[in-house]
Amino acid sequence: MKVLVIGGSGLVGSLVLPYLKQRHTLRVFDLNPPAHPEVEYVHGSVLDYEAVKAAAAGMDAVQYMVMGMLSGPEIPYAESAFDLNVKGVFLALHAAGAAGVAHAVHCSSMSVYDGALDTRYFFDEDMPPDARGVYGITKRMGEEVCRNAWVLHGMSVNALRLCLPTPRDKWLAQARIGKPWIATEAEDVAGAMLGALEYRNGFQAFMISGDYENKIMNMSKARRLLNWEPQARPVQS
Repeated sequence: MKVLVIGGSGLVGSLVLPYLKQRHTLRVFDLNPPAHPEVEYVHGSVLDYEAVKAAAAGMDAVQYMVMGMLSGPEIPYAESAFDLNVKGVFLALHAAGAAGVAHAVHCSSMSVYDGALDTRYFFDEDMPPDARGVYGITKRMGEEVCRNAWVLHGMSVNALRLCLPTPRDKWLAQARIGKPWIATEAEDVAGAMLGALEYRNGFQAFMISGDYENKIMNMSKARRLLNWEPQARPVQS
């Protein structure tokens, strides 16, 4: 499959591109070149509709991997968050659709929910998102943009609600047996993305985390529809 990875030069992209490129032909669209020079690179801004449309030409799917800032001075941060997490998603999906792309994967976040994620149980993806901070609100709105792309244009979109994508060595250093851990090891993140690239059925949201015992999040939907569940396990101490 030919996949346009928008924002593939960021932190998440640097973690997952080595796994994605083993299965698919990738084209990274970003303001900066990716950490993996062997992947095709197109310079551009997600806010440039025509540039995204041109980059999407000939692609089979689009993966929106722009995560936006997590924090910063209130007004500049808010402007950036809305630009990248809402406006950018809208422009990217519409540009991709205009280029003939019928499927997308959106990197959302469990930050669509408010507060510390390890203080309650998430029984399924139908729990209404309730984030109040700017980052979480814009991620919530980004998911609605994805849903709208399906309703209006018939583009299937899978939104992955990611939890702290983490390099394998760091994940293993912090994970402990018997202690719920929502951070997601890099190869597990990539595995979820690979499953989401294959599955096409309208708009769907999936919780994706390293909580392999499902003590905090019930990830049975991802297991059922994406054939995915986290594989990383803590090392015995």
